[in-house]
Amino acid sequence: MPFQFKPLAVTLLLSVVTASGALAADPVQQHNSNAIWFENWIGLSNATLVVAAPNGKITDIHAPTGTPVFELDRADALDGIYRYELRAATEEQSKIVNQIDNGRGDDARDTAAVPFYASGYFEVSRGAIITPDDIKEDNG
Repeated sequence: MPFQFKPLAVTLLLSVVTASGALAADPVQQHNSNAIWFENWIGLSNATLVVAAPNGKITDIHAPTGTPVFELDRADALDGIYRYELRAATEEQSKIVNQIDNGRGDDARDTAAVPFYASGYFEVSRGAIITPDDIKEDNG
């Protein structure tokens, strides 16, 4: 009988590992007419959001805790596609392979936070952030 329970135990263990992996950071872009932010901000910190406007102007937003928020300045808003890069530190730690500068004294560490990276875009039309139309071709 114990042999029959081993596959069940392995299946349960894998489902627990998979479920815990699903809880890892997976921010979802959200917006209203004048701001971009991210939901599902679990386990992330020390974030930087870099936004490039259609004219090439770069805006950096840093948030030590919580989601960074880009606010559109309606007076200077340009219509077009804005691109962004989001970088943050996760709670997961990895071993530092080449320890060149790991701190001194009590600040010395042999691990570093595993980075999170995402990129995307949003569209501005008539001075407001919009949800682009989902255009689908009709093949029939």
